[in-house]
Amino acid sequence: MKKSFLLLSGSILTWCLIQSSCFAYSSDPKQFVAEIVNEAKVILNSGDSKEEKAKKLSEIALKTVDIKGIGRYTLGSKRKDLTSEEREKYDAIFEKYFLKTFTSRLTDYSDPKIDVVSSEVINEKYTIVKTLLLATNKKPEVKIDWRIYTKDPNKPLIRDLIVEGLKLARTQKEEFASILSANNDDINVLFAKLEEFINQ
Repeated sequence: MKKSFLLLSGSILTWCLIQSSCFAYSSDPKQFVAEIVNEAKVILNSGDSKEEKAKKLSEIALKTVDIKGIGRYTLGSKRKDLTSEEREKYDAIFEKYFLKTFTSRLTDYSDPKIDVVSSEVINEKYTIVKTLLLATNKKPEVKIDWRIYTKDPNKPLIRDLIVEGLKLARTQKEEFASILSANNDDINVLFAKLEEFINQ
């Protein structure tokens, strides 16, 4: 019985290490960001292929980013005009689009140096965590603020990144609005453009 228990425990531990799904992130926003940064650095510094790195980074994002909330924000008021089927399709496509965008940017970095500087509670729903992507010989220092959604204090989620004052979610919202405006608010045109990017 003891031997079987040890074998089972070892199997569970191995599975957790492979899947990274047994890791519980801190509920403190600053520590939460630090843990994400450290986890991503391990992946980016590994000898894995770019594709494998992207897969592992996507797994982090699925656990720590409010992708559905960002997707709803970026579509804005246009969402209310969609059918339930179109909303479901948008949510599914946006998740794939977000993960492709997120991972393609990060996998270009190797051995990134990021300092978690401070945090500021904005209100009961949001905390801003300030970080610095340190300069290298090829790239300048970059200020990155993480907008952390804390409505559930036990499960913080990333809602936006503000890079040198530029809010990425707002930029994406403006891009989507421009596409829809230029195409008579045809959501299928937006779907096609997002899918084109996903399949590149």
